[in-house]
Amino acid sequence: MDHILGSSASWRSSLLFSGQLHEFVAGVAGVYASPVMTRERDADLPLRYTTPVEWAAGVLARPLDLLNDHAHLEKKAAANALELLNRWPEPNPPENWVAAMTAIARDEVEHLSVVSRMLARRGGKLTRQHGNPYASALHKLVRRGQGPEELVDRLMISALIEARSCERFKLLGERVEDDAELKKLYRGLWASEHGHYRTFIQLAEQIMPEPAVAKRWNQMLDSEAELIQQQPPGPRMHSA
Repeated sequence: MDHILGSSASWRSSLLFSGQLHEFVAGVAGVYASPVMTRERDADLPLRYTTPVEWAAGVLARPLDLLNDHAHLEKKAAANALELLNRWPEPNPPENWVAAMTAIARDEVEHLSVVSRMLARRGGKLTRQHGNPYASALHKLVRRGQGPEELVDRLMISALIEARSCERFKLLGERVEDDAELKKLYRGLWASEHGHYRTFIQLAEQIMPEPAVAKRWNQMLDSEAELIQQQPPGPRMHSA
């Protein structure tokens, strides 16, 4: 796995998603469809539980509620990236850490803009309050107060959320019927989430040696597979 500090190509590839976002926004309007943004490599996802197709049918029955939940997730993802920016354990974070986190935050804000506009255009409203029991359950796994271990756990939880979202965007894009705009939205978001998940793992390798990161990542993947199945049902991106 590439280390961001040691591979400029690696972190530049993450930053490319920001440029692709502008192409995607146009694509949602039917102007442009980027083949890069719709490239599907689900074999690369390390998740250890596969979402059943029945989940997609259930959440798509309430599309406005699903879009509202999605918008809140994008908002929280942007805030999370900016919060992680300040968690570098030394006074001055390296340039690539700053570049990666700000690029992710920018992408998530772009996603929020697209999703919230689509929600409003369809007659929905962005609610003020929002809960995500899946993310809350994952954050209980953080080794708090343990310095580098805590930061690595926070990065891995971010990676897990992005990877699960990636898997579900792909599934939704495949299962949407008679709604070309919604299908394009979910298919178009796939590549950005995929890139974010990889970036968070690469960032974790700046904090701890790769063997330690790999061991903890395996533990986290097992825990995530259990937690996602324990979530209550409903029109949410991370429901069971």
